[in-house]
Amino acid sequence: MDNYTMLTDFYEITMANGFFNEGYKDTTVYFDMFFRTVPDGGGFAIMAGVEQAIDYLRNLKFTKEDIDYLRSKNMFSDGFLDYIENFEFCCDVWAIPEGTPIFPGEPILTVKGPAIQAQFIETMLLLTVNFQTLIATKSNRIARAAQGRAVMEFGARRAQGAYGAIYGARAAFIGGCSGTSNVLTDREFGVGALGTMAHSWVQMFDTEYEAFCAYARNYPDDTTLLIDTYNVLKSGLPNAIKAFDEVLKPLGKRPKGVRIDSGDITYLSKKCRKALDEAGYHDCKIVASNSLDEYIIRDMLIQGAQIDLFGVGERLITSKSNPVMGGVYKLVALEKEDGIIEPKIKISENVAKITTPCFKQVYRLYDKDTDKAIADVITLHGETIDENKPYELFDPEHTWKRKLVKNYYARPLLKEIFKNGKSVYDSPSVGEIRAYCEEQLDTLWDELKRFENPHKYYVDLSQKLWDIKNKLLRQVSIDE
Repeated sequence: MDNYTMLTDFYEITMANGFFNEGYKDTTVYFDMFFRTVPDGGGFAIMAGVEQAIDYLRNLKFTKEDIDYLRSKNMFSDGFLDYIENFEFCCDVWAIPEGTPIFPGEPILTVKGPAIQAQFIETMLLLTVNFQTLIATKSNRIARAAQGRAVMEFGARRAQGAYGAIYGARAAFIGGCSGTSNVLTDREFGVGALGTMAHSWVQMFDTEYEAFCAYARNYPDDTTLLIDTYNVLKSGLPNAIKAFDEVLKPLGKRPKGVRIDSGDITYLSKKCRKALDEAGYHDCKIVASNSLDEYIIRDMLIQGAQIDLFGVGERLITSKSNPVMGGVYKLVALEKEDGIIEPKIKISENVAKITTPCFKQVYRLYDKDTDKAIADVITLHGETIDENKPYELFDPEHTWKRKLVKNYYARPLLKEIFKNGKSVYDSPSVGEIRAYCEEQLDTLWDELKRFENPHKYYVDLSQKLWDIKNKLLRQVSIDE
């Protein structure tokens, strides 16, 4: 992992210098990361990027070059520069585990620590979690549209830089993709790289048939042929079947598949399936690629496309239809010298931008009979929910909307990942995260998984937390 200590917005450094000079260097503060809306109008997002956030925090260290750069700005005090030269990270950090479905308004990551430190890590935490959560969420939409068919992430060449390609593929796997075309992501995370050929392979040979035969000779156990270089039905498919017959069959091998990357793929897949079956290759898969997304895949299958595997690139790795995950990082409390936690709130005429104060925990309530998630409840940190008693949920904005929940169990979502600046969390493997994600998705009702107009999942506040927030709002109103 590279050292990204200086990957900050400049105001984070100027504020840190100001905190130092104004005597707030050691003031303990609490920051929450949360988001306000789900990308693509979906019902939920999928948490991702925690492992990379941990790597970043483990490697925080200002170098001599960093100090020299900051000194050259002639803006920062010598005392502040001495402080960061001898810097040691000492914050506590909590995060919701990767692969967990998450919802607007709830803290998905919380930082407690000295104001200087908690402030200047904002940008890197946001870009790491925002990006991977965005791609994991998009990947899951695409995987659900495929209705059990495998989806491969093919987006490296269209990603927004190397970071986007590597970690986008990781996030896509968490969200539901079966593998990636990205070799480095496979090497680093064991995602599983898969590839066939490009059109240039076919063009290198005198004939398409020769190209197919050569590929089959080189990869007899993994022969998937790209059949749309010239004409899928008139040359590509007939030449592929001929190569299967004349190269693979004598070796006792079976073809893996054929790939279509252009044209009316739905129509072509039906024709290909019929021809392959007639030739005795019922087990030969048909792979589709070419600017796919969840809506195109859904429509193709509705129209009877005979596709076994989808390769999805640019519209996945960039989340083209909604390319921003709007996670934010806000101060929610600070600690006085006597240890009392003072809640802080941001007020806005835009109700959605009013923050929820205090040091908090998030509980997910599940129905004991179905194991389906009922709602999330944001509580004060240390507040518990007694599963042996009915629990009254209420909408924090429309408080007359109430529901008494019985026969449930509650699970806290935020897990501590750093204590006093030391990592205390062992990140699961990407495969384990993906399996966990599948399990957690099974706890959501199907109505929440609709692409359009999904059911609203409630994220409520505990009565104690609501009382504090309401008091602060009322106080601001009185002061005005």
